[in-house]
Parts: sequence; C-alpha cells; structure tokens
Amino acid sequence: MAKSSKGKAGNTTTARKRLNAAAASNGTKKKRGGIKEYFKGVKLEMKKVVWPTKKELGSFTTVVLLTCAAFAIVFWAIDTGVLAAIKAICF
Repeated sequence: MAKSSKGKAGNTTTARKRLNAAAASNGTKKKRGGIKEYFKGVKLEMKKVVWPTKKELGSFTTVVLLTCAAFAIVFWAIDTGVLAAIKAICF
C-alpha cells in the first residue's frame, strides 16, 4: 500500500472530523441554550463558591493594599532615579 501524502495537517483534519462524527452519533454535541439556561448555570456555579469570612476578607484586603503600596513606592523610586539620571546626563 502507498503512503498518503497528506502529512500532519491532513491527519489532524481527519481526526477532527472523526471526533465530530463520534460526538454527533453519541448525542454529545453541544446545544446552544437560551439566556434562561445561561443564568441557571451561573446560579448553579455561584452555589459552589466558598465565600471568605469577614475576618478572612479583612486580612486579604490588608494584604492587597499593602502590596499595592509597596509596588507604588518601588515604582516611584525607580521613576525618580531614572529621572535624576536623565537630568544628570542631558542637562
């Protein structure tokens, strides 16, 4: 038997067609739902969320604010240093 000259692209396309055909024959093809089904799914997923306690929320907020302040100070210091270097070189 002679080998096919399709290469990898032909094999990938063939494999994809086989998967789509198999999904269609199994009835597992995705259905397009309406907006009502979408929000039902959102509600279902929101029930799975584990929300933080008040104490955890305060702790997380503190960490975020301190991290933002630290980065702001670092960027300010770098900006000031670069500006001073430019002024020293150019002016």
